[in-house]
Amino acid sequence: MRREKYSIEDLLHLMARLRSPDGGCPWDRKQSFATIVPSTIEEAYEVAEAIEAEDYDHLHEELGDLLFQVIFYAQLGREAGHFDFSAIVDTLVRKLLRRHPHVFPSGELYGDNRGELYGDNRGGVTDEDGVKANWEAIKAAERGAKGESGTLDGVALGLPALTRAAKLQKRAANVGFDWHDISGVLDKIEEEIAELREAVESGDFESAREELGDLLFSCVNAARHLKVDPETALRQCNRKFETRFNAVETSLKKQGRRVADASLEELDQLWQRVKRAENQKA
Repeated sequence: MRREKYSIEDLLHLMARLRSPDGGCPWDRKQSFATIVPSTIEEAYEVAEAIEAEDYDHLHEELGDLLFQVIFYAQLGREAGHFDFSAIVDTLVRKLLRRHPHVFPSGELYGDNRGELYGDNRGGVTDEDGVKANWEAIKAAERGAKGESGTLDGVALGLPALTRAAKLQKRAANVGFDWHDISGVLDKIEEEIAELREAVESGDFESAREELGDLLFSCVNAARHLKVDPETALRQCNRKFETRFNAVETSLKKQGRRVADASLEELDQLWQRVKRAENQKA
């Protein structure tokens, strides 16, 4: 008889059955920590895509797929004797308690956390800037406890390049290594464009590759100063390009033609027509 709703315990049981040597799923049984990493990254992006598309009817399903990745790692950890799901939850709760002294001044999840009882234990931190500064200080202390003494230590190598660039820049900015305002960043972008142009015109494509990287890094800096997530901005740009290109292709198909059959001038005219139509709708 089917229950009304399954629980996290049911999901853990299901995962154990999938990995069971006795009647489990052959595909699930042969997986390892390393082999499911690509799926984890893909599921995280599918969650982001659903949120950006405001597809809330399917967001809970995408979140479930992402949660399943955590459950999978927990099962692998339990089998190898490293950790289990309860250890994941316990470590997470303890870390969040530690990083939110302005909410849990007693340091206990269910303790008496009324601010008036603890006075300065909250550190006077109630505004967003103070909370962020406190958060970074606590994280820095945590990194120090792990033996990560350098400012940039611990920024994961596996992050998407744009995201990692933003995190590296943020770490550097926290110790004062940053432009005073975005005008300096924009000047740097123009400088990098000139250097890229010079490398291309000289035919030095190895230098051009390096200069292109510098330009992208500077663009991430601009995004950070504008408080824009560069990955999100680029995904939105990708979606906009895809929508416009599809509209151009559809227009040509109605004429019985392909994109490859049209001249660049004609494609640009169609592209501009699509942009004008978008502006009219807006």
